[in-house]
Amino acid sequence: MDGTHLSILNPDPRYPRANLIEPTTAGYIYVAAAVRPSRIPLVLPSRRRARVVARVKELARELERVPGVVKCTVFRAIVMPPTFRFSPYLKQRAGSLQIANFDVVVLIETDAPESAHVVQTAPAYHEITDTLRRDSRTVRTLVARNAKRIGDVDTQHKGLFLFNHFVADEQGVMLELWDYLAGWYAVQTRLDNSVALVPEPGEKSDYAIVNWARWNVSPLRHVWHQLTKKSFWNYVTKNLEANHAASMPIYYRLA
Repeated sequence: MDGTHLSILNPDPRYPRANLIEPTTAGYIYVAAAVRPSRIPLVLPSRRRARVVARVKELARELERVPGVVKCTVFRAIVMPPTFRFSPYLKQRAGSLQIANFDVVVLIETDAPESAHVVQTAPAYHEITDTLRRDSRTVRTLVARNAKRIGDVDTQHKGLFLFNHFVADEQGVMLELWDYLAGWYAVQTRLDNSVALVPEPGEKSDYAIVNWARWNVSPLRHVWHQLTKKSFWNYVTKNLEANHAASMPIYYRLA
């Protein structure tokens, strides 16, 4: 870090730091692809995406038989909020980072962080990434670990899943700010699970954090509940801007 410190604007006792539990000891490989990204917030159905997802799901089952792999889950996007339009920070950095527009995500969970790099040598992993690259505009991969956690994300049941891509000048500041933003979401959206993924040492990534979470609520209700809250704009967005950071959330269903 360069000495930059966290700044909290409009502090509110209703939004303390989130209550955290110990991070997981798992490793993660985050594979995100822009197969047929939408120009509008609603991600419309696509035959190409459906074909790619079907094949990737087959390969995911094969990958789960590889030693070290605990789970391989495929997600398809349903809503991409147009955060770029409203973030001065994202506009400032538009030419230097990948704006998150991923309509297909594969999350591979491994038994330990060091296993993730070994899993990347498996034929089934290469088939997944090759399949995505053949039919995608952009593919990003990230080997990550869990830095902070509110609770585990349930992938055994359907729900509204979030992958939120945080960018910032300083990762350390973003990790501190995450506690406060997660505290807001815990109060305002009843968030009781969340896993903050950060790049493993040596990994190149545009994203300081990729946050993974889940709710049992419709996407329209969830997004509307956020955007109609004055505190969302005065607390969440203002503190991102004040700390030279931004978020790019995308909402998904299990594929």
